[in-house]
Amino acid sequence: MRILLAGGGTAGHTSPLLATADALRRLEPAAEITCLGTPRGLENRVVPEAGYPLELIPPVPLPRQLSVDLLRVPARLRGAVKEARAVLERVRPDVLVGYGGYVSVPAYLAARRAHVPVVVHEQNSLPGLSNRVGARFAKRVAVSFPDTPLRHAEYVGLPIRTMISGLDRAAVRAEARAFFGLDPDLPTLVVTGGSQGAQSLNRAVSSAARALGEAGVQVLHVVGPKNDVVPQAGVPTYVPVGYVDRMDYALAAADLMVCRGGASSVTEAAGSGVPAIFVPLPIGNGEQPLNAKPVVDAGGAVLVDDAAFTAAWVEANVPPLALDTTRLAAMGAAAAALIPRDADEKLARIVLETGR
Repeated sequence: MRILLAGGGTAGHTSPLLATADALRRLEPAAEITCLGTPRGLENRVVPEAGYPLELIPPVPLPRQLSVDLLRVPARLRGAVKEARAVLERVRPDVLVGYGGYVSVPAYLAARRAHVPVVVHEQNSLPGLSNRVGARFAKRVAVSFPDTPLRHAEYVGLPIRTMISGLDRAAVRAEARAFFGLDPDLPTLVVTGGSQGAQSLNRAVSSAARALGEAGVQVLHVVGPKNDVVPQAGVPTYVPVGYVDRMDYALAAADLMVCRGGASSVTEAAGSGVPAIFVPLPIGNGEQPLNAKPVVDAGGAVLVDDAAFTAAWVEANVPPLALDTTRLAAMGAAAAALIPRDADEKLARIVLETGR
């Protein structure tokens, strides 16, 4: 069987794509898996590193406001569909799987014209335009969160990597903290703003780093590769890093996490049983608070508006929570009970059934 997986841009699309690819490889070792992305996305690095061939088509961003760029969309879309059709002719897939983003609409339209069956996977509680288009003619539609408003949606969860879905945090905690140069015994806050970092989170946490250390809380701060937060003199409990390839270690090291409300962040933290403070991105379609809501409602996390997440808020609220082992244990158990860890294989089986 030949399978084409279309998605890219950020880790929000590439991580579930690669998790699905790995599950397909386990279930159907003879399957030929190809990925489809655009020249400017994270997929250009992570897909080849994972060992999968990558095809590229031009991105077709959809402006949210009336502009000259909006007038150019039809021509750009026609060009991207033509390029996607050429990829289909080379790869000859039995099924196309789309994860949304700039690459997916051209892929969906090209697959429809070529009579290639389509499977859609939507990562967020509130679907994006690409997957709303694809879901209209897809054979199967899988979603990460219950009650996602897409036609014929099947709730499977978000595919995550086996290094995280199978993580035993307690078993590797000491190893994980040693990996990052952290104290093995101090309560540990892990902060991440996603694959590119988040300036508002970085400002608040770095400004509060000394107060957190004085309260007995150490911080592993994933600042993002384009940010310049550096270790602070006299604050050995503050450990900033640009990027983390071993997210399993970051989760294992954490007693508490601060992160955005992207689908991957919510699923990986909650599925691993890590209590979290979710600070949704203040722009976009409003999907991030919706992603976080089930975990927050279950008692597994706290939700804070981006504007309210200041250094003063961090200093006042994080130490009491990070030092409260009873509350953290209850939050972690509530979060872990909510999130399916086998979404990668569920989606892979849907893909194989559709392509046969």
